[in-house]
This record gives sequence, C-alpha cells and structure tokens, in this order.
Amino acid sequence: MSATLDIRVQGREYRVACAPEELDSLQVAAELLNARMGDIALATKSTGERLAVMTALNLAHELNAAQQASTQQSPAASPSENSIDVENAQRRIKSIEARLDEVLAPQDHLF
Repeated sequence: MSATLDIRVQGREYRVACAPEELDSLQVAAELLNARMGDIALATKSTGERLAVMTALNLAHELNAAQQASTQQSPAASPSENSIDVENAQRRIKSIEARLDEVLAPQDHLF
C-alpha cells in the first residue's frame, strides 16, 4: 500500500507517494533538501532546474565522500557492510526522477 506526503521545497508544495514506513524518512529528506537548496540558492544565485541539479550534485558528492570515508575507516569490514544496495538505490532514483518529471512537466512551457 502506498501513502502520500505533502512536502514543501523552495516555497512550492509537492505531494509524493511512498511506502508508509518511509514517511518519516522522506519528510526528513525533504527538509534537508529544502535547507540545502536554500543555502545553494543564496551562494550561487541559481534558481529552478539549475538549482535542483546543483543541489543534487552537491548531495551526491557528499554521499560519495561519506561512503569513501566509511570504507577507509573500516577496511576489515565485509564488502556488503561498505556498499549500498545498488538495486534499491536505482529503484529510488527512478522513483524520484518520475516524481520530478511529473512535477516539472507543467513548467515546460515556461522555458
């Protein structure tokens, strides 16, 4: 069963679907995204799609750096302890892309 969550990012509201057990995590992620987008918007004066891409790139870079640091700190751990579930990550990325496409589609005529 799917649940919906209304989130606010950069002053715009979005309704997203997710598994009920992911509601809290998604809310925290939305709050993080909103804060980061605000910081990057102030620093770069970027808006719209460019701001979203810059924020995503920064978050991906930080995730990659954290994973590398984790791997370096615990080299004795098994590979499964140091790796992400690639299949799950790809599924979630596709889900996010679909949500973004749905939300951004009405704005295509503005560009």
